[in-house]
Amino acid sequence: MRRWISLLLTLALILSLAACGSAESQGTAADPSGSNSGSTAEAPVPTGGEASAEEPAEGEAPAAGAPSSVLIAYFSATGNTENIAEHLASILDAGLYEIVPQVPYTSEDLNYSNSDCRANQEQNDPAARPAISGSVENLEDYEVVFLGYPIWWGAAPKIISSFLESYDFDGKTIVPFCTSGSSSIGSSADALEPLTQGATWLEGQRFSGSASQETVSQWVDALGFGLGQAA
Repeated sequence: MRRWISLLLTLALILSLAACGSAESQGTAADPSGSNSGSTAEAPVPTGGEASAEEPAEGEAPAAGAPSSVLIAYFSATGNTENIAEHLASILDAGLYEIVPQVPYTSEDLNYSNSDCRANQEQNDPAARPAISGSVENLEDYEVVFLGYPIWWGAAPKIISSFLESYDFDGKTIVPFCTSGSSSIGSSADALEPLTQGATWLEGQRFSGSASQETVSQWVDALGFGLGQAA
């Protein structure tokens, strides 16, 4: 009799422990706290309210600074004008855009002693408009455009005309600059001005290709420009 009572008590204890274990197992599977290390559920995607840490709130300025209102646009066949353009970009904290010909100029194209070279043929053709590779993005964002070019036979290369005729410069200020071995900027800008209806042209400046940043800075100071903004 005692044996049967002992067996019944043991069986009841086993059944009680099994029931408790099942309840704990169900509670873990249904736990919404996210503490289960084996969970693969994705974090909820915010649908409004507070902005996430990775994205700025609506209307908030991006981390990067706003673009300068000054653009340095230049054509450089031999690197001389590029040198001055880079000085200007540094001085004015300005955008820099190289006017790149779709068909690059070779040394033979620039052999000015050959009357049949490409450069001479273009300069002698009023209708010549060499094609440009690429374009300026958001030109409307710039208020002032410094325009650089070498002097070819007393004038700006015809690719500068291609550039000016490709955009609307109404309301903008254009500041020409050039490089040459000895020739001044002369009337080269005067011939370009009619191509930019509504633009204001300032007096230009000629530099040697090796002009220092200090020399360029003195000219900029005389114009009244500073920190990438027109005075």
